[in-house]
Amino acid sequence: MKLTDFAFLLLGVLLNAGAQLGLKAATAVTGPIRTDTLSALAAAQKLMLVPAFWLALLAYGVSVLTWIVGLSRVPVSQAYPMLSLGYVLTALIAWQWLNEPISAMRWAGIGVIIVGVWLVSRS
Repeated sequence: MKLTDFAFLLLGVLLNAGAQLGLKAATAVTGPIRTDTLSALAAAQKLMLVPAFWLALLAYGVSVLTWIVGLSRVPVSQAYPMLSLGYVLTALIAWQWLNEPISAMRWAGIGVIIVGVWLVSRS
């Protein structure tokens, strides 16, 4: 895989991970969202006023466009496993910025993902 192709795919993954973190930050305003209609509508109204919510949606949109560019250059069987890096990035950023714990089992899983993506990218 060429470095520029990898860069497009990685940018798509980074934007997607950023979108997840932005959505998580936006839900700090709502707290846990209940699924009954009135509660869900009230939460949606609150989210509409949170800039992080809109930035997260923008990041999703740009990530899709970036991902499409990457997919046009790389076989999907090689590109798709790279999405797994999103799990790694999101866990690490949430650990650092949101103080979410990472257990030893999760660290092991992160290591397996990194090795797996590296192996697939080299094939």
